[in-house]
Amino acid sequence: MTGLQIVFLAVAAAILAAAVQVVTTRNLVHAALWLIATLFGMAILFVLLEAGFLAVVQVVVYIGAISILIIFAVMLTRRVMQDTGPQTNDLRWLALVIAAALGGAIVYTLFQTDRQGGFPLANAPVPADSLETLGLYLVDPNAYMLALVAIGVLLAVGMVGSIAIARDDREKE
Repeated sequence: MTGLQIVFLAVAAAILAAAVQVVTTRNLVHAALWLIATLFGMAILFVLLEAGFLAVVQVVVYIGAISILIIFAVMLTRRVMQDTGPQTNDLRWLALVIAAALGGAIVYTLFQTDRQGGFPLANAPVPADSLETLGLYLVDPNAYMLALVAIGVLLAVGMVGSIAIARDDREKE
């Protein structure tokens, strides 16, 4: 095994462990911090794939914006969230069976694939102006600009909503 493969396996194991912590921890702030660790591991995988731009986007957008927004929303609405009892239900075993079946199907599909030729796009040449094309698509009204603006509005509405929910009732009077 090469050093790059060892780093990949270590990062993949760390991502898997952090992702399990995201969904199993009871403290929401800790879950958000584990989510940041998971997203940072994904940024490392992008660096290993030599996709530096996607790694920077991962750090700036997901870790720098969305994760911090989640932490602020949790901290602002903490008073509203009262402990109402157990957060599990009786269908968790069904969910575990379905997840195991889907995981088995994915593993089966991976082993049935003919990988001797490699992945078809792995060695494809990257156009020299791909980053410039992406930039043009992000500001083009006929391409991704509407989605980008909608995401910004959605994040702003979520933040205003969390502030409105966390506001003290005495302040309203």
